[in-house]
Amino acid sequence: MTFTIESKIENGFNKIILKDNNAQTSVEVIPSCGAILHAFTVLHNDRFINVIEQYTSAEDFAKNVEAKGFKSCKLSPFACRLKNATYHFSEKEYRVDKFLMGESAIHGLLYNSVFTIKEQEVNDEKASVTMAFEYKGTEAGYPFYYDCNVTYTLGKENTLNISTEIINRDKGLIPMQDGWHPYFTFGGKINELQLEFQSKEKIIFDDTLVPTGEKEPYQQFGSIQKIGDTFLDNCFSLNFAECQPLCVLRDPVQQLQLEIYPDKSYPFLQIYTPPHRNSIAIENLSAVPDAFNNGIGLITLAPQTKALFTTSYKITPLY
Repeated sequence: MTFTIESKIENGFNKIILKDNNAQTSVEVIPSCGAILHAFTVLHNDRFINVIEQYTSAEDFAKNVEAKGFKSCKLSPFACRLKNATYHFSEKEYRVDKFLMGESAIHGLLYNSVFTIKEQEVNDEKASVTMAFEYKGTEAGYPFYYDCNVTYTLGKENTLNISTEIINRDKGLIPMQDGWHPYFTFGGKINELQLEFQSKEKIIFDDTLVPTGEKEPYQQFGSIQKIGDTFLDNCFSLNFAECQPLCVLRDPVQQLQLEIYPDKSYPFLQIYTPPHRNSIAIENLSAVPDAFNNGIGLITLAPQTKALFTTSYKITPLY
């Protein structure tokens, strides 16, 4: 069969591996580590190239997921920073304490949760796995019940679709934001890579990386250009009037590029260049940082209703 799914234990990880056997493309996900994307590997110039910066082992993930920047983590029910780790909802104040950076809570509650495999599908067109986590309101700062179902689908031509379904299982309304935190690499320094993304505006942050409410036009990377020593730790609104892909990361030496195709459920892009410059975080977000307070992009779900967030990635050779 063209596509297959296999399970494998390696370095303490219980991996699910989606494979396109014709192209020799593979995707590795790890349900027990927050349903992270561990690898997206293609065969190029007789070499296997994984474009995902990963953890070395399950122990590395358990000990260092926060210290290593939440690589590949699912950001839910909020993404990026929550100012002063507090927010108001339905006339009540809540405080989130799972992980603080300075005075802010960051990156939600599910990033290291143990997901279970809900469904797998294989045919001649794709290989797909759905993983599920039932959040039971265990954090006092978010005492609401909801389901998070994450589906990875590997298709032809090195295409990976990632969708997240959120279902409100609570008795009342719940606030919700969704995001991803993958770090991409081609094996060298990002200074030598080229970047393009179609933005309308940059969201202005204060010195704690929380939006001020202001924004400004931004098209610096509206056409492909070398990253060089550019530092980014910013959020941008995407311009869906432009043609997809809305973001491209290119290695001009290896003649390979990563293309990102978010749908309108992810209208914002957060980009971060870490000090080590070995990878770049390109994050699809449904709302801006601190959305629980500023409301920009925030979704309020009624009981038993759903929200779906979808983005796709494609790795394309340039010849």
